[in-house]
Amino acid sequence: MKNKKIIMYVGIIIIVFILLGVGYIIYNNIKNNKKEAIYEYTPEEEITDEQLRQTVITLYFLNPNTYELTPEARQIDAKDLIDNPYELLINLLIEGPKNEKLLKLIPENTKLNSAQIKDNILYVDFSEEFIKEQNLGKEQEELIIKSIVNTATELTEINKVAFLINGEENKGFPDKELIFDKVFIRE
Repeated sequence: MKNKKIIMYVGIIIIVFILLGVGYIIYNNIKNNKKEAIYEYTPEEEITDEQLRQTVITLYFLNPNTYELTPEARQIDAKDLIDNPYELLINLLIEGPKNEKLLKLIPENTKLNSAQIKDNILYVDFSEEFIKEQNLGKEQEELIIKSIVNTATELTEINKVAFLINGEENKGFPDKELIFDKVFIRE
């Protein structure tokens, strides 16, 4: 019986030492984590004002392999978006993609007369070159419209896009497959 009591006391002492050791380790970890949290991260290179002003926009161009619209992300200076972000986006579409695997959809020599928003509808007024002598077919014409609509509706305040040609409504492509007599929404 005496041996059992001794073994029990030794066991209790060993358990107490184990608990004290575990407690000491936990205490040191908490103390070390608090010290680490005090230090701030210092970047190796300072961030310039120009880098702070950069933002990403998305433009939609044609992928000739899949014949689908493909987004192209561009990093631009955010202050360029302040005056008229709608004109900027449409003019970037007119210029064409930076990625050589994508194709521009807006016809050559097209000029943007204006781009204005009213009641969450973007009114885009193009020059006559947008429709002049274009016999593209309905599928190609729809891709041009979708490219513009998808790009414009990336901005949260735009839900629909209406098209004007030299300030006139209800114009369309010469083949009369697509007339601009309604507003277009993102599909």
